Amino acid sequence: MRYLWLAVFSATLIWSGVDPKDTLTWILEVLPALIGFALLVATRRRFPLTGLAYTLILVHCIILMVGGHYTYAEVPLFDWIRDWFGMERNNYDKLGHFAQGFVPAIVAREILVRNAIVAGRGWLAFIIVCICLAISAFYELVEWWVAVFSEQAAEAFLGTQGYVWDTQADMMFAMIGAIAGLVLLSRMHDRQMNRVARGE
Repeated sequence: MRYLWLAVFSATLIWSGVDPKDTLTWILEVLPALIGFALLVATRRRFPLTGLAYTLILVHCIILMVGGHYTYAEVPLFDWIRDWFGMERNNYDKLGHFAQGFVPAIVAREILVRNAIVAGRGWLAFIIVCICLAISAFYELVEWWVAVFSEQAAEAFLGTQGYVWDTQADMMFAMIGAIAGLVLLSRMHDRQMNRVARGE
């Protein structure tokens, strides 16, 4: 499993970095995946995650790398979806922001539950959604800072495509993703965490 994960991550990263649409945008979009990879390597022995968490992280990294290669506003499959359904914009960025809530929700849940940071389950979901919204808001601030300091990369990195409510919609999709992740995967996640606790 570990070697398959590494192979898929590496192959996608190499593909993504070959002749990207905009090099600076590629760096900005792929950097979170590289930081995440470094954190996974650093914590692998001390705090190994469940298979579910590792799989979701890989999927999120792939989403970032594909977006980095084409820029989020120009991913071909979502151009086709836009044209087929008569949409006004390429919505690949909304998939990215949905994942920005869906995946961190499970990772945050694992950290909070396994370290017994939240005593009762009553507040757990609320705190996880708040964490995901904080991550999403911070990412929007990073996008703003990039736009301020690099006018050249601003349009490709922001990917607003003229939508004035893009920032708010991005955070809403992250919130929906976080809630969906908790609703759909909590039981499976509990089973996998129990197996990790038993050393399986």
